[in-house]
Amino acid sequence: MEIYNEKVVYENPLLSLKVYQSQRNHDYLINWHYHRELELLLINQGSLDVYVDEECFRLNAGDVVIIGAKQLHRDRSLGTPLDYVILQFDLEDFFDHSTMPYMRYFSETKNPLSRVNYIFQENAAVNKEAAECILAILKEVSFKQNGYEIAVSMIIKKLLLLLIRNDSKKMLAEHDDFDRARLRGVLDFVEEHLTDRIPVEEVCKLANMSYYYFVKFFKKAIGLSFTEYVNYRKIKWAERILLTKDLSVSEVGERIGMPNMAHFYKMFKKYNDCSPKQFQKKMLAWNRQ
Repeated sequence: MEIYNEKVVYENPLLSLKVYQSQRNHDYLINWHYHRELELLLINQGSLDVYVDEECFRLNAGDVVIIGAKQLHRDRSLGTPLDYVILQFDLEDFFDHSTMPYMRYFSETKNPLSRVNYIFQENAAVNKEAAECILAILKEVSFKQNGYEIAVSMIIKKLLLLLIRNDSKKMLAEHDDFDRARLRGVLDFVEEHLTDRIPVEEVCKLANMSYYYFVKFFKKAIGLSFTEYVNYRKIKWAERILLTKDLSVSEVGERIGMPNMAHFYKMFKKYNDCSPKQFQKKMLAWNRQ
């Protein structure tokens, strides 16, 4: 059985997203594949069987299906001409400081994200609203009116909120205001001290937790380990500096509290698949178009 890791190429480097409309006129089975991006499919015309791990979803015109990041999947078109929309996006890049706690809903540590497809199957209104969101994103990306990146980001958040609020079977991680409230001071502290080395022991005191309890609690509440979260926020800040300040890469590393260039490059590449300089050139070239 052939399985391949699909590399999703983003048209706009400012948006970690790919959306396009496709047609098929013949029956054939796509090979098993996966990618780091979350994927939604919307059928405009025809029928499609989508196989996700051991599940199969039969989709007809108007139907939506969601496939989790790195979930193994393939599909087969069924007889009639097929017209459908594919939306793929890197979930992490659509969360900011205020919404980061909700990323754990989609971490898939408990259930694969395909389990929430029952929402679309059982709730026609939600399926219709999700379909409208996908088409709205396609329209924004196709016409590229001024500020369309903001519009796309807002619609992605609307899609995620739609899933969270309609997950009656609690397939996603359950919402816990108390957990997030306990960590609010920690998250604010991280934002205020991104230039510094932030020892876990220091934030444990701030949260009034033991070290071992804190690391488990943070991972459960946020969906990332504390170290992963700090590195993620530092790199997001580095991205902003690279695009708005006239500083060298080493100066940017110093500014975000990563003076070790090898470590800085490693972390930056983890989240952007390129070096800081390549990121800067790519972004600035796009803005000049």
